[in-house]
Amino acid sequence: MAFLSYDKDKKLEFNYKKACGLWLIVVAAIILIATLVGGKQIINMQVFSIGYVISFFSINMNKKVLDKLSDGPSSEFQKKVSSYAVILLIVLMVLLGGPFFATENWRLIWLGALMATALHFLPYYFVHGKSMIYLGLICAINVFVGYVYVDVPLEVIAYIDAAIKFVFGIYLLFFSKPSKQR
Repeated sequence: MAFLSYDKDKKLEFNYKKACGLWLIVVAAIILIATLVGGKQIINMQVFSIGYVISFFSINMNKKVLDKLSDGPSSEFQKKVSSYAVILLIVLMVLLGGPFFATENWRLIWLGALMATALHFLPYYFVHGKSMIYLGLICAINVFVGYVYVDVPLEVIAYIDAAIKFVFGIYLLFFSKPSKQR
C-alpha cells in the first residue's frame, strides 16, 4: 500500500468520527425524505440529488464544520483512502445501478446505488475505524435482502437503510471517542 503513503509503523488515529456521524444523519434524512416524496423513481432522484449535493458541500467540504467536529488531522494515507473510496463508490454505482437506467428499472438502480454505498464504507475503516466495517456489512445485508426478496418493497429497504445510517450517525456523532488503531 505504498502508493497510498501507508506507514505500517504509525498507528492510525480516527479523528473525524463526529463529522462522519453528522454526514450519516443528514444522508439518512435525505433518503427518508426522497423516499417519502417517491414517485415513479421510488426514491425521488431530484430530492435525493439536491439534498446530497447541498449537504456534501455543507458538511464534508466545510472547513469550519470539519474543524469543529474533528479531534485532530487525518494522515496522508487516510486522505488518499477517502479519495479512493469515493472513486470506488462512483465505479460501483455505474456497474451496479447504471445498466438499469436504459430500462428505467428504478428498483435495481436504487438497489445498485445502495449496495455501492454499503461497499464503499468498507475502506473507510482506515479513516473512521471498525464502525465502518459494521455499517458497510449491515447495509449490504439489507440491500441483499432487497435483491433476493423482490416482494419486499424498495421503500422498506430504503427506510431500513436510512435507519441504519441514522443509528450509526448518532453513535459516531454523540457517543464515539477519538481512537487509535490497535
